[in-house]
Amino acid sequence: MAKKVVLVSDISGAEIADGKGATIRITFRDQRKGVRELDVTDEEADKIGGRQVKRRGRPKAMTS
Repeated sequence: MAKKVVLVSDISGAEIADGKGATIRITFRDQRKGVRELDVTDEEADKIGGRQVKRRGRPKAMTS
């Protein structure tokens, strides 16, 4: 018997389609409070906004 996992937005309760959606990570300045995560739809994530964070890691090699 197969099982299907359905993601639901923590804000609106709407179902999040496969390959869509985002995870919002909340990190408190007081480390004792820990970290919280919210699953949201693409539209909800765009509405919340926030600042863009550069990707980490090794830059791709430039080809000539």
